[in-house]
Amino acid sequence: MLSRRGLLGGLAAGAALAPATRLAGKPRMGGRVRVAGIVASTADTLDPARAGNSSDYMRMFLLYSGLMQYDQGLLVKAGLAESIETDDNIRWTIRLRRGVHFHNGKALTADDVVYSLLRHRDPAVGSKVKAVAEQFVSARRIGPLEVELRLVGPNPDIPVILAQPQFVIVENGRRDFREANGTGPFVLKAFAPGIRTIVRRNPNYWKSGKPYLDEIELIAIPDELSRVNALLSGDVQMVIAVSPGSVKRVRASGSHLVMETKSGVYTDLVMRQDNPVTGHPDFALAMKYLLDRDLIKRALFRGFATIANDQPISPLDPHFNPAIPQRAFDPDRARFLLKRSGLLGTRLPVYVSPAATQSVDMGSILQEHAARIGLNLAINRVPSDGYWSTHWMKHPLTFGNINQRPTADLMFSLFFQSKATENEAGWKNERFDRMLIEARQARDPAVRKAIYGEMQLMIHQTGGVGIPVFISLLDGYDRRVRGLQPIPMGGLMGYSFGEHVWLDA
Repeated sequence: MLSRRGLLGGLAAGAALAPATRLAGKPRMGGRVRVAGIVASTADTLDPARAGNSSDYMRMFLLYSGLMQYDQGLLVKAGLAESIETDDNIRWTIRLRRGVHFHNGKALTADDVVYSLLRHRDPAVGSKVKAVAEQFVSARRIGPLEVELRLVGPNPDIPVILAQPQFVIVENGRRDFREANGTGPFVLKAFAPGIRTIVRRNPNYWKSGKPYLDEIELIAIPDELSRVNALLSGDVQMVIAVSPGSVKRVRASGSHLVMETKSGVYTDLVMRQDNPVTGHPDFALAMKYLLDRDLIKRALFRGFATIANDQPISPLDPHFNPAIPQRAFDPDRARFLLKRSGLLGTRLPVYVSPAATQSVDMGSILQEHAARIGLNLAINRVPSDGYWSTHWMKHPLTFGNINQRPTADLMFSLFFQSKATENEAGWKNERFDRMLIEARQARDPAVRKAIYGEMQLMIHQTGGVGIPVFISLLDGYDRRVRGLQPIPMGGLMGYSFGEHVWLDA
């Protein structure tokens, strides 16, 4: 369990510890499952710092363990850390479990944690969470199983942040990630980037009795119809990201089920702010008025979604600002803004891909509404393979697909802070950056919530992203697969299904 002081820090962020998940029925040892994700490319990685998509996250949680772990809701529980304590939200003492070993037999020590935390600050590493890790002033060993993490300023979200897949623990000094050496529930058997990952049960896993499965094969089937067909034919036993339109078909099979998880996941229209057209404030606002949110929820997601309001914090988050007036679909207002900016009649390409959930159909709806007011949007559909590395953020208009983050601080730090590597729209606002620091320093939770509320309003008004809905996560699986529970951070239990599921006879 976390200490009282560590727990109080988490509660200030709206996070809390949760009791261990109760699994329905008695777990059974043995068996093999094949799991289909949606993303695969030659950029597939075994380096946690570089993990940037759902398939990467699943791979990380299969092979590595974090200091903290996600539980149901937006909750965290102790992982490799037995306790995380703080008196001031600046200096954190992390005490590690005894008897934990890496897959190569090396014992886990404080040195591994120090190295794992600080490597994210090195630009050469290319960490996806570098902007977050820059809060780490120092991490030092104060005992064989004890680390002191010191921050640049207060941040009560540290226990939650450390549950992110990028922050799982690697071996001290590890730079070669052609192989994986973690402390996770499975050991790497085979890895072919863009093709498959095969892992086998770690007999020395630090959680007694887990995992239950002997082997898991992770592949990617980018096309949703093909992914569902593979599930129904028995070629795979679990699939992520079932389309709402396929739910009835999967359930009708009699041998498969669908799990819905309410989440803060969103597919957003990304309007680069460093482009003279898409960066024009009137253009960005006009495009937000052209998002037909009700139609998108009803027609594209069959009701498996929650109306959003161009603010990235979902109603699931305790820091959600419900006072921001809902932006309605208003083509007339959009036409006025475009005409005022001199951009009416502009022709612009929009890049869509099955990789960004429902972006192909969102793009078509947007194109149709734009044409009616004199804006010519050319929809360019590109394959899922390579979309994130080749197209996303590389063109004036693209679609992103952002997973739920457990705290407002993480969402803002990763995607809206000026220096964030995945600031999709290249939106830069110095006041926003200052407020991010102010929120971390606020000891009064009400003050912190008010700051986050204003930051959401700033994104709603001037940000370069249009967020129409928050998408429920839909996972399909063979009914013999047991142990699945909803975790809002992502599909298949926030990507951490591996250690929890088993096959019923």
